[in-house]
Amino acid sequence: MDLSTIDIAVFSGYCFLIISLGLFVSRRKKGHEETSADYFLAGRSLPWWAIGASLIASNISAEQFIGMSGSGYAIGLGIASYEWIGAIGLLVVAKYFLPVFIKTGIYTMPQFLEIRFDNRVRTSLALFWLLIYIFVNLTSVLYLGALVLKNVLGVPLVYAIIGLALFSAIYSVYGGLKAVAWTDVVQVTFLVFGGLITTYLVLKEIGGGEGFITGFNNMLAVAPEKIDMILSRDHDQYKYLPGIGVLIGGMWMANLYYFGCNQYIIQRALAAKNIREAQRGMAFAGFLKLLLPVLVVLPGIAAFVLGAEIDKPDDAYPWLLSNFIGPGLKGLVFAALIAAIVSSLSSMTNSSSTIYTMDIYKTFINKNASEKKLVQTGRLASLTFLVIAVLIAPQLRNLDQAFQFIQDFTGYVTPGVVAIFLAGLFWKRATADSALAAAVLTIPLSLGFDLFFPEMAFMNRVGICFLILCAVITGISLAGGKYASVKAIPLERSLFKTGTVFNVSSIIIFAILAVIYAVFW
Repeated sequence: MDLSTIDIAVFSGYCFLIISLGLFVSRRKKGHEETSADYFLAGRSLPWWAIGASLIASNISAEQFIGMSGSGYAIGLGIASYEWIGAIGLLVVAKYFLPVFIKTGIYTMPQFLEIRFDNRVRTSLALFWLLIYIFVNLTSVLYLGALVLKNVLGVPLVYAIIGLALFSAIYSVYGGLKAVAWTDVVQVTFLVFGGLITTYLVLKEIGGGEGFITGFNNMLAVAPEKIDMILSRDHDQYKYLPGIGVLIGGMWMANLYYFGCNQYIIQRALAAKNIREAQRGMAFAGFLKLLLPVLVVLPGIAAFVLGAEIDKPDDAYPWLLSNFIGPGLKGLVFAALIAAIVSSLSSMTNSSSTIYTMDIYKTFINKNASEKKLVQTGRLASLTFLVIAVLIAPQLRNLDQAFQFIQDFTGYVTPGVVAIFLAGLFWKRATADSALAAAVLTIPLSLGFDLFFPEMAFMNRVGICFLILCAVITGISLAGGKYASVKAIPLERSLFKTGTVFNVSSIIIFAILAVIYAVFW
């Protein structure tokens, strides 16, 4: 895809804006020494709209624009369940998880596990998350982002990977979460409008000059098999979306894990001014989640209808950009793609360094580290993790559907993490030994199911492993005594009371989803 002069100007303006804003908000006030709360939690000062925008900017990345569009091409609208059920997951987390997390004043998810259980559980989960963030999330986002630059602009893959890492590092490593969150507000604007433009233009193309609504109707008529939300058992992609199991099975575990236990998502809410701002921000993110399939799934289906000449599904979105986005808009759409990639990179890097600094470095290496030393360690960790991801990312070039790769590997940890957090939050008798057992068993148990039941849908595997690990936690805890743990979190009913804005927003989101599933069942 050749960029015109105006496209280059738009894209250059975007890059300048993000870097300038990131460096501006990162500047130090005279006489104020930057603390770990400033660097890792933006001084606990984020308003609801910044929380929601940053959360979605962190959530949307190349794995959505490229990976989920690829799955839209291969599977169809059913893949949108990740986003639409995710909107409900956000509301559940906001109402029942966040009040407890904010009450405890934590920086990280592993820190909560020490408060509720012990340091063994904290450390084991911290190591799990670091491995996944660095070797799965960061590397896959870098690879998919570089794939866009390679396919669209012809930039060699390795140089594209290095360039994206440098762009992210320029402002996020120095500025921390404050720089990440405030630039995300701009990033999400670019990615939403850029994504809408792409969807509009490709649907208009399918409409044959009669408008995008006609194009949407034509797409439904030409490829009805791509519109089903619930796949039948004989569908060739059933392994990825196992029918009704999507609505009642492992998808819920995936969403509770991602939005309720995932450091680089929940960290924005932990940085809120107060619980009301955090919950409103999550509700705002829920509305944006409803929109995401329009941006990332419909284009993939459209590429299928248009007969895209591609080698693998993940090439669908770059193919659309190369063939259907005209001069003057390419720069904006391209900026949207890069915004999605860079915002996620920055978020994952910052959250990985937060876990390393607060859960590993401060706990085991330097327990008496000063605030200044913690910030320095966080910056060094961010750079180190980016370098590791840059070295590994090129090895992912043989993937077919990267989105499924990410879900599969994350799914090894998901059952144990969700079981541990649910027990820790809501069952006073859950013991540290039971949580540690679940943490140790989650990966071997998931791998065992993969080995002995290779045809089982990974989502069903996640659900079954979750139930088994819940049984393990229950059995060990009951065997350990008859009384509540001395480290149980005291919960009062008033803690879960939510405001009118959040309640009304929740009702609207549920109503919209009910209509969507009723129409496209």
